[in-house]
Amino acid sequence: MLLLRCQLKPAPPQKVPCRLWAVMGKLQSKLRHSTYKYSRPDGIIEERTSTKASQEYSLAHLDPVSVVATLNSDLCVSGGKDKTAVAYNWKTGNVVKRFKGHEREITKIACIPKSSQFFSASRDRTVMMWDLHGSSQPRQQLSGHAMVVTGLAMSPGRPLCTSQLMAVTCSILCLLQVTHLCWVPRESYILQTSEDKTIRLWDSRRLQIAHMFPTKQHIQTHCEVSVDGHRCISCSSGFGGEGCEATLWDLRQTRDRICEYKGHLQTVASCVFLPRSLALLPMIATSAHDSKVKIWNQDTGACLFTLSLDGSGPLTSLAVGDTTSLLCSSFHRGVHLLRVDHSQGLELQEVAAF
Repeated sequence: MLLLRCQLKPAPPQKVPCRLWAVMGKLQSKLRHSTYKYSRPDGIIEERTSTKASQEYSLAHLDPVSVVATLNSDLCVSGGKDKTAVAYNWKTGNVVKRFKGHEREITKIACIPKSSQFFSASRDRTVMMWDLHGSSQPRQQLSGHAMVVTGLAMSPGRPLCTSQLMAVTCSILCLLQVTHLCWVPRESYILQTSEDKTIRLWDSRRLQIAHMFPTKQHIQTHCEVSVDGHRCISCSSGFGGEGCEATLWDLRQTRDRICEYKGHLQTVASCVFLPRSLALLPMIATSAHDSKVKIWNQDTGACLFTLSLDGSGPLTSLAVGDTTSLLCSSFHRGVHLLRVDHSQGLELQEVAAF
């Protein structure tokens, strides 16, 4: 792990100006067929098939999308194989701005809370800082990694300035082979997952390991910390139902494993805590390479709902949008806008794809 004290370089001039795509709005609606299972608290599993119309928005990307992150209650930022970061208004279905500067695939995006600025990491070994209200060129280019940048996290609740960037990055050059990073709210700790099947808690003040959780059986692909900083989730790679789980851990004194969530058939790529305003009880959501998004009872581990995004290929990233929405990136169908509905019991619906 490397604290970003890298050399700040002015962004190189671009020979070809970044093209701002025209706003097109909603294009059309298409029928989506979803098969899902619902595990009730009494243990009975129900399987249902529904047909709903989901709207096709103007496309953000034509290639696989690796990551999506929420900038504010209306906008998200996504990136992937096309080397472009795209700011998108998912409520109107419009591309707001495209940011070009990376020479290879974008691997991570981290948005600065309550700001118009965000960072992107790439397989080109750089991290770039962007501003939605600025030009389409990066404000800063951060260099120093010798290989692919695979982890990027913003420190919540701390001021950001160009002389002391409160960000942390990791690359696969490290023996840890980091897959994801996130800060613990109101603490100086950083949670980290890696390809060596471990989850580590780092003290950012000394860059020392504060705690190492019990080693899992499979690569740990992602991690997320609850808003109160008391719990965290990690998720595992796998195939054929072997591995493919998410795990809830206690970040307080005991730091024990609390619960596991099993049901995906392929690698679980992302996991998020659902906000209490969105959920009637403590819940988490996971997305996986089996093209499914699952909602789980956080306390019992019961799967409450499964949405199958057929034709999307591996699902790569999951982010909370607003109080009722989730955003999910995929290989073949861009970013999916999902909505949690409690009107007739818990249901997760695909509203649009872009």
